[in-house]
Amino acid sequence: MTTNVELEKVSLSVVPKRFRVADFRRMTEVGILPEESGWEIIDGFLIDKMTIGSRHASTVKRLNRKLTRLLEDNAVISVQDPIHIDEYNEPEPDIALLKPREDFYAESHPTPRDVLLVVEVSDSTVEYDRDIKKAIYAEAEIAEFWLVNLKENTIECYSQPKNGNYRLAKILETGEMLQSKTVENLRLKVEEILAS
Repeated sequence: MTTNVELEKVSLSVVPKRFRVADFRRMTEVGILPEESGWEIIDGFLIDKMTIGSRHASTVKRLNRKLTRLLEDNAVISVQDPIHIDEYNEPEPDIALLKPREDFYAESHPTPRDVLLVVEVSDSTVEYDRDIKKAIYAEAEIAEFWLVNLKENTIECYSQPKNGNYRLAKILETGEMLQSKTVENLRLKVEEILAS
């Protein structure tokens, strides 16, 4: 004889674990996450950064060289290093221009007040960088953000953060001149960055 039994539905609420930057650092220190793991912490979640393609890597190297020559000792050029925003956010932009400091930030990661300009180079992560990371930088009141859009061969420039958003936005194409609003004497032709 077969007996049919109706089971009650059990309601489970699954909540992802949100980490603090301090938790993330401890996981790295004890070896749970290797130091060169390719993770960053965004809004308390560990984000596995995408594999960097050759054009992306080349663009970062080219921009690093140009900025080093242009700015000399007027800024510290930070390449794919953390910026400590708050207890839940520590993004690692492709390039950040930082206020000069004698210790080159050996005592602590830079914070938003140390950052003059942030640059993200994007091919497969354009939407993520434009929607998520730009919002984090604006909320932290980082004065200027550039998105090098390798898909469209454009550079999106954002400045004047207010109320969690950038008030000014400009999209530049080949043949146009890029001029920083926050870093004196920083002028580059778009093609100097986007050369393929």
